[in-house]
Order: sequence, then C-alpha cells, then structure tokens
Amino acid sequence: MAKSLNILFVSSELYPFAKESGIGDVAYALPLALKLLGHDVRIIFPKYGAVSEKKHKIHYVNRLRDLPIKMGDRYESAAIKSSIISNSRVKVQSYVVSNDFYFDTRKGIYHNPKTWEEYPDNAERFIFFNKAVVETCTLLGWVPNIIHCNDWQSALIPAMLKDLYPNEFKKTKTVFTIHNFYKQGIFDLKEFELTGLSQEMLKDFKHKNKFNFVKGALRHSNFITTVSTAYYYELLKDKTNSNGLNSILKEQKAIFKGILNGVDTYTWNPKRDEYLKYKLKSDINDFKAKNKEVLQKEFKLEQDPDIPIFGMIPRIGYQKGTQLLIDAADRIFQHNIRIVLLGEGDNDLKNALKLVAEKYPEKLKLRYEFNEPLSHIIEAGSDFFMMPSLYEPFGLNFMYSMIYGSIPLVRNTGGFIDLSIDITKNNKSGNAIVFENYDANDFIDAIERAITLYY
Repeated sequence: MAKSLNILFVSSELYPFAKESGIGDVAYALPLALKLLGHDVRIIFPKYGAVSEKKHKIHYVNRLRDLPIKMGDRYESAAIKSSIISNSRVKVQSYVVSNDFYFDTRKGIYHNPKTWEEYPDNAERFIFFNKAVVETCTLLGWVPNIIHCNDWQSALIPAMLKDLYPNEFKKTKTVFTIHNFYKQGIFDLKEFELTGLSQEMLKDFKHKNKFNFVKGALRHSNFITTVSTAYYYELLKDKTNSNGLNSILKEQKAIFKGILNGVDTYTWNPKRDEYLKYKLKSDINDFKAKNKEVLQKEFKLEQDPDIPIFGMIPRIGYQKGTQLLIDAADRIFQHNIRIVLLGEGDNDLKNALKLVAEKYPEKLKLRYEFNEPLSHIIEAGSDFFMMPSLYEPFGLNFMYSMIYGSIPLVRNTGGFIDLSIDITKNNKSGNAIVFENYDANDFIDAIERAITLYY
C-alpha cells in the first residue's frame, strides 16, 4: 500500500447528521473508504440546529471549547465538538463546528426551512466555518497532508493556508472538488473583508464585480476534481452553467480531473438496509413486490402490483427537472401510472406541483421534506426512478437505483453519460431509459417507453 496520509475532509453536509444533497453522502462514504485503505481521515462540518447532539453522541473537545474567530471588527466563538461516523468495518473521527449565532439556532443548512429562502448572511456563516476549520487544525497540532475541500462552502481554505498560515501548512496540499458548479458562493464584494485575506488576494476572488468563493479555490488549490468524466468535459466548454469560470478551468487543466463518484454499499445495501421492513434475500422479484406494497401504503396508493410506480427524490428547483414533470403532467397522467415525489425546495415549483397533484390526486403523491428512511423505501419500492435533470454532475441515485432494482429514467447529461446505457437501444446491456433533449416531449416519450418495458 502507498504511504498512509493524514487527510481532513471538509464538508457543509454529512450523513447522517445533516444532508440536503449528494455532498452529504459523499462526505460519509469517501472518508470511510479512505480509512479502510489505512489513511488517518477526519471530517469537519458545521453543527446546524437540526442536528441532535444526544442522538449522534456529540461531545466537547476540552481544548477546543472556545475558539475566538475574528469576523470583521468583532469576535465570534467557535466550539469544536466531536463525534464519529462508522460502518460495519471502520470508524472515522468527525469534528463539529458549533456556534449559536451562525449554526446552532438555525434548523436549515443553507435555507430557512419554512420559506426556502437562502439565509442572507450565508457568506459570513461559511467564512466563519472556513476560519474555524483551519484554527482547529492549528490548535490540535494536527497538520494534514491533504485538506479536501468540497464546493463553495469550504472554498476559502486553499487561499487561507497560503496567505494567512504560510509556515504552519507549507507541507499541506489542498484538493477542491466541484460537486455542483452552478453554486459558486457569489456575494457582495464587501463580504471579502471578513475573510482576513490580504487585498492582493482580492483579484483571485473577484468575478463580474462580485466576491466568488469558487474562483479563489480554482486559483489556489493544488488539485481540482469533479464527480464524473462527462461533467468534467461539460464544465470545460460550458460558459453558462460555469458562470464564465470555465476559462479558469481551462487554464488549470493540468491539475483538473473528472473522477466518477462511488457509493457506500454498506448503507445502501438492500440485504442489510436498516430502513427497509423487507430486505433482499434470494428473490429480487419478491423483494420488489413487498417493498412496493410498503411504498403504496406509505403514500396512500391503491395496493395494485400491476401499476408501475415512478419514484423521484429531487431538490426541487432549476436543476432537477421538476418543471418537466409539471409541463408534461396532462399527457403523462393519461396513462395508468403512479408518481411519488419526495423533496424540498423552491416554493413556486412546489405550489405548481401541488396544483398538478390536486388535479390527479390518485396518480401524483407529494411529500415536501428531507426524509432519509423514506428515500430508501422509494428506491426499493419503485419500478422506475426519474432524474430528468437539466444538468447533472453525477446523480448518486442512479447507482442507488441500480442496487435496489429501480430502473433509472434520465436525461443524457453529465454523470448520466458515464453511467447509462439506453435499454431501448441495447436491450442486452442497457440499464436505463435515456432521453436527450430537455423538453416535455422527449420526457413523455421516455415515460411511455418505460411503460412499454414494464408491461
């Protein structure tokens, strides 16, 4: 085995503590996999108000009870607490950044959960988090070989190490992973002053007269990755979804690579899944039939094994294709199908979906929440799993669907290009129903192909 490394994984989400997107799953699965390879891996993330300290056995680290973090002309206190994540084979140390003002008193991660509006001080919240991460390392006397930063919420760290801690971390390398390039941490330029970075650094974060967290990470990280090969190529050529930062990725191409995500097959395993009443034994058909009954009961659907169920667990918004479902509803629901949707997000789209559900109350069932146990039941009980994304860096649920026997229905974009083979074009090795164009007609055609396949 290669030399054992000290690795700090920095994330704004971590399953099972707080999760709103695939970052939470990756932050759980990848450190466990690295620990299994023999590395000293530790994770650090913020403690939001919805995180139960009792449930997750979170406790104080004595020497890290009160870290003064300078925020402009005042100091905010960070308390660094400790917990662990584990699977059946390894455990990983987790540090939890606690602060009453920025995190502990707010149940949402990025948004107010009641209005789904982003917190107006998100720049300040995550500047504080980035500073607390670096201070934690210095006070612990633990200097990682690698600090792995993920998306805009931890994108300041590479520049901070160079500018503010040039001696303490001179042997530390930084990796920055792009999970979603559409979200770049874009704020008013005046927020830059809170970082404590020198004015010489401002040019590396200034983009279109805004303070852009991600631009600085692209300039100062030692290596940049994204979560699939196809998304890597899309980012290099796409000016729109990259907000023009693809030009910097082209400059940094020598240190930029697309690496396909993996999934944790201990948690997402139908043979041992703690959230399933009926686990997979030897008969996949029996497994699907029993979990379909559970799913129908959960969503108050009629108990009919012959009606295909399409599952969908989007973050309801611009990216994930919920608008296609709204646009196509009248034609889709001419067919005898059922769609169950679990998710949270944009209020306008949620209201539009609610109107569709009121029109087709027996065919479309909605649950507006983040619900990890129910997401597993949907994968196990649905016949098809829909991800009609406008763009998709990876799409972890594609792999979950493959494991749980729910056939993915996807648009041919991003990570789905790497993962999917259209069944209707290759019925021997096909693994998905694939459509090309982001429009209602193509989406409807894909659903009709799925119905034909089902019967």
